[in-house]
Amino acid sequence: MKRLLLPLLLLASVATWLPACSPRLSATLTPDTEAAARHDMLAVLSTQTAAWNRGDVAGFMEGYWQNDSLVFIGKSGLTYGWQPTLDNYRRSYPNPAAMGQLDFSRLQIRLLSPDVAQVIGRWHLARPAAGDLQGHFLLVMRRIAGKWVVVADHSS
Repeated sequence: MKRLLLPLLLLASVATWLPACSPRLSATLTPDTEAAARHDMLAVLSTQTAAWNRGDVAGFMEGYWQNDSLVFIGKSGLTYGWQPTLDNYRRSYPNPAAMGQLDFSRLQIRLLSPDVAQVIGRWHLARPAAGDLQGHFLLVMRRIAGKWVVVADHSS
């Protein structure tokens, strides 16, 4: 009997611990709030696309968290902070011809909690003079002060 007591106590403690660790999305997200969150995130991406396509890098960056903890991961490695990320974009895309026309496709939005989501998709830059560029991305978006922003961007 003593041999069974320890495993039963461990099992009971794990059984009470696991529910506390699992996300409780169903209790906090309704279909309406989830749809609203997706709509708001798509609006951010649409606003970014419009800004990029008019050659406005600073306007494009409005979709990012204006914080030193923003992280961008690209072919050159890690960049931390909103301003360094903006500086990198300006260096890499110095004029509208270099920027080209941006479009996002194959978007998949997955809410991880009511205020955190991941967005996976494909980006494409149509640049007739400089050659097209394309790749994939994974964004982590958070709702901060009622506004969805990109807090982490891994683009390849």
